[in-house]
Amino acid sequence: MNTSRLRKIEEICRPTSIMNFGALFSDGTGNYVKPAEPQKGDNVTLRFRTERDNVEAVYLCMQEERLKMHVAFSDDLFDYYEYTVRNVQDPFSYYFEAVSGRLHVIYNCLGIGKDVNHSYDFRIVPGFVVPGWARGAVMYQIFVDRFCNGDTSNDVLTNEYRYVGRPVRKVEDWNSYPETMDVANFYGGDLAGVISKLDYLKDLGIDAIYLNPIFVSPSNHKYDIQDYDYVDPHFGKIVKDEGELLPPDAQDNSGATRYITRVTSKENLEASNQMLIRLVEEAHKRDIRIILDGVFNHCGSFNKWLDREKIYDKNPDYEKGAYVSENSPYRHFFRFRDENAWPDNASYDGWWGHDTLPKMNYEESSTLHDYIMKIGKKWVSPPYNCDGWRLDVAADLGYSEEYNHRFWRDFRAAVKEANPEAIVLAEHYGDPRSWLGGNEWDTIMNYGAFMEPITWFLTGVEKHSDEFRGDLIGNPDVFIGSIRHYMSFFLRGSLDVAMNELSNHDHSRFLTRTNHRVGRLHTLGPEAANENLNYGIFREAVVFQMTWPGAPTIYYGDEAGVAGWTDPDSRRTYPWGHENQEMIRFHRDVIRIHKKYRCLKYGSVKILHGENRCIAFGRFTRNEAVAVVLNNDYTDKEIRLHVRGLGLRNNAAMKRVLQTSEEGYTKEEQTYIVQNNVMTVVVPKFSATVFVAKLRKQHE
Repeated sequence: MNTSRLRKIEEICRPTSIMNFGALFSDGTGNYVKPAEPQKGDNVTLRFRTERDNVEAVYLCMQEERLKMHVAFSDDLFDYYEYTVRNVQDPFSYYFEAVSGRLHVIYNCLGIGKDVNHSYDFRIVPGFVVPGWARGAVMYQIFVDRFCNGDTSNDVLTNEYRYVGRPVRKVEDWNSYPETMDVANFYGGDLAGVISKLDYLKDLGIDAIYLNPIFVSPSNHKYDIQDYDYVDPHFGKIVKDEGELLPPDAQDNSGATRYITRVTSKENLEASNQMLIRLVEEAHKRDIRIILDGVFNHCGSFNKWLDREKIYDKNPDYEKGAYVSENSPYRHFFRFRDENAWPDNASYDGWWGHDTLPKMNYEESSTLHDYIMKIGKKWVSPPYNCDGWRLDVAADLGYSEEYNHRFWRDFRAAVKEANPEAIVLAEHYGDPRSWLGGNEWDTIMNYGAFMEPITWFLTGVEKHSDEFRGDLIGNPDVFIGSIRHYMSFFLRGSLDVAMNELSNHDHSRFLTRTNHRVGRLHTLGPEAANENLNYGIFREAVVFQMTWPGAPTIYYGDEAGVAGWTDPDSRRTYPWGHENQEMIRFHRDVIRIHKKYRCLKYGSVKILHGENRCIAFGRFTRNEAVAVVLNNDYTDKEIRLHVRGLGLRNNAAMKRVLQTSEEGYTKEEQTYIVQNNVMTVVVPKFSATVFVAKLRKQHE
């Protein structure tokens, strides 16, 4: 046989088919990138894992280079290949190529593939660091008016003023449902109420509170800011309370002297800011952070810069508003279409056409830009010391995307200069990559890589309860594909601090989605949102929330069993005295698991199993592993988990520490042994099960 023919036979017979794809692994965690958050000028070591003695070569592919990696160390399971990129100055992207004979495998953010797709490359941005406290932090979102009424003296009074064409109303029954048109109804929740419940939140395991807007605003949701410099006295403190209520038949707010006094008096405004100082101090004593809601895309028609309602017009302490006078110093804070309509110029641009939400005109006013920069710094600085901003509809801010990027670069720089540990977290739908480049937002509210995939998989219901998709419920391929796709948009630090919510103020409560119904408050009524709920599915979702990468964020009352259709029904009051105590205990126990195992904050994630209505995944570091099984089927299932990829050897033990069911949950521990690289478990219907293992320390 000639030499060339022998060589061809040898190539064909090389063990290409035995490359262990399940062992191939890398990601952006500190196990595979050192340092995990490099600074400019650092040497960055990138690592890739393979089955021991299983591949011929591994290459680091970056910037048109294909660099051969070397085996830095091994254990009895894996080889760890490394390459050090020296003196890193600029952001860069990379992927890996594993080679065995004729088999060439690409590895990127999606995992194993055949073709190069730079959209899914790993990314490194030197100098980008997220606040350490936020990594895996358990957050709690509070819609203040509906959480707790700690001071009845500051409650909005019925007929105090008019809003959206109707008199405002104080709701006397705390436990009554929201109305279909609800923005002018007030239940009385305030910052004193939040302070009174800090011990409850601390006991629950909360690390940070995200407050929906708290600044002076006429609505209960307060996304129509009236004064960015002060906390609303209806949430804070009213010390001066003079004036008259509006007659029921009044058509404007010119006679709303009680309201005008309450929200323009410096005594009330300063006292309300002091209330926020007290809240932050009390929260910090309990190691709880406070995140504010920044609404900078638009303000409100009551805003002192516009003053359409003429709240400030007769007050010598305030300048004329741009609605009132074309000579207002705030004239260019807004874009007016009719230059000849003053006084009372109503031709300003409104966000989505809403004249109650005038859009800010940053491009034509550097003064406005600079003012909001000062606001961004003010509230994260002494004496307020808040811990960051959640940014409302952040990508809509300016009239062009180019300006938006400039604004958020400036905003980040201003906030981080004032408080380097403050988080900058944006509301965003869709692809966030252009905003998550390390110099604008730290992270986002995680719809694409959290809320939407798990909602579709467990309930088949869209996040507003507006659509049911039977083809998506329990579909593992869609779930795994979509969640990997959207996770690839994040830098690793951004992913670890992403706000992972099941519910919030804009969407239906997750518990209601478990009834698989399409509906809203005005179509089915509030009681229908409480019917046919599946607590087993809800527990699955909570376990997923507390074990998946990111910052699990509880929407107030979810832990107490609150249901509800989308806004406004999702803004029901917290049911003090009527809580589902079993659900509170469950949340407390799952949060403890989240905090106990380091790999749930800092570890890698690996999909272990996927079949109809059942998925399993692992979180792991080199010293610890957690495996989670979600069985969303109507029957019990026997599942074979291939846990070798988590670093478990044959005869290793995993301990079950939690198992949920439709009826409840148990913390009773059971031990399972890995045999032939597989751990076989039986899990109940509509259940979540958590297993943990300490791994043998491996030489590095």
